[in-house]
Order: sequence, then structure tokens, then C-alpha cells
Amino acid sequence: MFKRILRVFIVIVVLAVLVIVVGGIVGFNFLRDNGIKQYFATMKPPAATVSTTIAKPSNWTPGVEAIGTVRAVRGVDLTVETAGIVKEIPFHANQKVAANAVLLQLDDAVERADLDAQKAQAALDQTTLTRAVELTRRGVGSDSTLDTARAAASASASQVTRLQAVLDQKQLTAPFAGTVGIPRIDLGQYLAPGTAVVTLQDLDTMRVDFSVPEQQLPLLKIGQTVRLGLGGSDDMPFAGAIRGIDPKIDPSSRLVNIRAEVANPEGKLTPGQFVQVRVELPEEQNVLSLPQTALTTSLYGDYIFVVQPAKPAGAAPAQPAKPDEKPAAATDKPADAKPADAKPADAKAADAKQADGMKPAADAMKPAADAAKPADKAAADAAKPAAADPAKPAAEGDKPALVLSQVFVKPGRRNQGMVEIVEGLKAGDEVVTAGQNRLFNGMTVNVDNTIDPTKSANKQADQQ
Repeated sequence: MFKRILRVFIVIVVLAVLVIVVGGIVGFNFLRDNGIKQYFATMKPPAATVSTTIAKPSNWTPGVEAIGTVRAVRGVDLTVETAGIVKEIPFHANQKVAANAVLLQLDDAVERADLDAQKAQAALDQTTLTRAVELTRRGVGSDSTLDTARAAASASASQVTRLQAVLDQKQLTAPFAGTVGIPRIDLGQYLAPGTAVVTLQDLDTMRVDFSVPEQQLPLLKIGQTVRLGLGGSDDMPFAGAIRGIDPKIDPSSRLVNIRAEVANPEGKLTPGQFVQVRVELPEEQNVLSLPQTALTTSLYGDYIFVVQPAKPAGAAPAQPAKPDEKPAAATDKPADAKPADAKPADAKAADAKQADGMKPAADAMKPAADAAKPADKAAADAAKPAAADPAKPAAEGDKPALVLSQVFVKPGRRNQGMVEIVEGLKAGDEVVTAGQNRLFNGMTVNVDNTIDPTKSANKQADQQ
């Protein structure tokens, strides 16, 4: 019987231990998860470092942008007019030649011989004409003889001119001054009529052909300033003017062809090159614009982040006071518990069991009394810094915390890395231009404008 009771007691003890252990583990996990949730719910993210700029009205130069192709004002691929064998190539690649300079000489021995023979015949016919005129003047010759001699002399002179033209076709000359390219022929090569020999380009003045939509045609006129930039660069160092506007709109593409001329004294522009074209329109005043890096595009629209001082909310001063009120309530409990403390003193003459029963009540009041001491100490410590250094809150008030405000805007035209803001922005707003990653509305930020994202790193290094 005793063994059976002992076995039941052991089982109960084991079950109680298991319940306590399992309950402790479950309770610990619950408290831990709850504490983690509260920590992350109340945790404030660290202030992000951003770069900002002040929005202010400025002068805005609108323009019409397009893509163009560079061509030389005077540029041709030279070909031969007659067949022949190459005898001489008196030029080399990239040579600057003058107008009428000989670039190619074909074999012309037969043509020269024919020309010499014809010149001799022309001289004979001219002598016969002179003799016929003299005889007619004396009345010895007839008029028919004179006419025949005159016709023969004229035909011989014309034949000399024709053979001289055939001989000249054996030479290829530059029609204008310019720069020649790589020769496409070799010595001794037989050339057929129309064979390309070399390209000749006048690089001093370039022609740019581009097209614009028909909606922008009323904005353009002859003589407007045009700026050109090479591909992959925001700079547009070349300036020119519009020289021609096609009077017809292409019905298939609804585009208008425009031609401009640009001076190229340094030879940086090359025929056939791709360029970015911008036709400058009249300047506008008081236009709000921002760097394009400040504008963020999303599915909900375009927005910017405006930096503002943190608003001193009315409830903010009361929040620090809440922790001080709880200890004050805790200090009242010992005062109300004084009758409970008196019971053990009056129970000295009572039964020992009753005295032992009152000990837990007295022990329960000790944590309350101990809780009042840290509260009083915390209140005293909080009062000491305020009395010792009253200037610190005033200094901190001079530099209020900066927070972000997400503002949706309506962007307009773009020009040289800047974007016009039509709606949603007012002058004087401090706008974030760099560091927008992981920013959100109401976030605390620090402003660092030592680096300007609108300028390249090389320019900033030169300035520093």
C-alpha cells in the first residue's frame, strides 16, 4: 500500500515538474516574442544622410531636342569620267589639298599624240585661211575658196578643243579645297568610268540634318541658334544656326526635315557622325527647376522628398512625463500599506502560526517599497542635469531635427540635367537630390552637401 502511494506521488511530482518546465518554456518564448515585437515597433531607424538643394526661380532656356547626322557642307566621292590605267597618285591620306589640285593621273599618251596631230592640222588650216583671205583681197581667189578655208580652220580649232577636253579627263582634280581620305585605287590599276577614287570633305563648316515632329514646327525659324553635343555627353560645345526648313511634312512619319550649319574650325566633328541637337528657344523667367536626380518616378506618379524641421507636437512634452507618473503612483502604495505593516507588530503575542501567515504579506510589500526608491532616484537624477546645464535644451532647440515629407509633383520640360516642376513645389523648399534609397515619409535625415550629384566627380575633384 505504501509503495503504491509512493509510486503515485512520484508520478504526480514528475508530471508537475514537466508542467512547470513546459509552462516555463512556453511562457519564456511568449515573453521573448512579445518583447521583440515591442522593440521593433518602437525602434526608430537611424537618420539617413542626404544631399539637398534649395528650390528657387531661375532663368530657363527651353529648346527642341532631336537626333541629327553630321555632313560636310561640301563633300563628295570623286570618280573618274573615262577609262584608263592609273599612272600617278599625287596625294596621300588625310592630306589637305587646294582647289583644282591634281589627285589622279591616268595614262594619256594616245590622247596627247592625237592632240599634237590635231594642233598641227589646225595650224595648217589657219595658214590656208590666211592665204585665202589675202587672195580674195587681191581679187585673185574666189569667195567659195575663202569659205572653205574658214570652215576648215574653225573645225580644226574645235577638234583641238575636244581632244584637250579628252586629255583633261585623264586627270582627276579637286573641285574645292578640303581634306582627302584614303585612296581606293593603286598604281597600274585599270579604272572604268564611274570608279570611286577618293572622298574629299571640307571640314571647316559642317551641315547637320535632323527632323522634328510637326507639332514643334511653329517653334522653329531660320537663323535660330542650334547647339550640338556628341553622343554620351551632356555638354553641347558646338553652336550653329538653322539654314533650311523643309516646306513639306513627311506624310508617313509626320516629321519635318531641318538643316543647320555649324562651324568646325578644330575639326572635332566628322561627316556621318551621330550628334544630339538642341534648338534654343527664347529664354523664360522665374521657372522652378530641380536636378533630375531629385525626381523619383513610381506607379503612383512622380514625387520628391522635401526636408522640413520636425514639428514640435503638443503631446511631445507630455510623453517624457508619463514615466515619472508611474513611480509616483507606486510610492503611494507603501503609504496605504502602513496598516498592513502594523499587523505583524500587533501579532507578536498571537499564535506562531498566525505570525508565520503574516510574513508573506510583509514580504509582498518590500518590492513596492523598493520600487519607490528607484523612482525617487530617477526623478532626482533627471532634475540634476536640468539644473546643472540649463543651456543645453536651448542649444538643441536651435537645431531641430529634420524630417522628410513626400510630395507628389508634376514635372515639365527637361534641359541639361534639370527638370521643370510645374505643380507641387514652391520656392524655398529644400529638396533631396541624392540618397533617396530607402527613404520614406516622416523619416529623420541629416543633410550633407559636400558632394553635389549634379556635377561629375572630376569637376568636383578639380574644385577641391
